[in-house]
Order: sequence, then C-alpha cells, then structure tokens
Amino acid sequence: MENNIRQLRKAKKLSQEEIAKLCKVSRQTINAIENNKYDPSLQLAFDIAKQLEVTVDELFIPSK
Repeated sequence: MENNIRQLRKAKKLSQEEIAKLCKVSRQTINAIENNKYDPSLQLAFDIAKQLEVTVDELFIPSK
C-alpha cells in the first residue's frame, strides 16, 4: 500500500531509527513500510501517525 510516511518523517526531521524507536519497532520495519514492502498493522499505523502528528489517513492518502 503506497504511503507518505517517508515524506512526513523527513518533514519532522526524524531518521528511520528515531521513528522506529518511538514506535517500538525495528528500523528495518520502518524501511520496509516506506518502500511498500510491508503493510503496517492498524496499531502500528496509529503509532506512526501519532509520532508524526498526523492522522492515519494522511499516512496513506496520496499527497497532491
């Protein structure tokens, strides 16, 4: 599933390692999600959205 996580994370000036630590997952998990190789669980999507201060919708709705 395509997502905006990389762009949102970079806008917050967070590394993959930092967001992974905040969400209690590995950096590899964040990398796989950003590269559309892994779809996060609903709970993980909520955790990522919370750390990036956006809604879950904003993680996955294509930006214009």
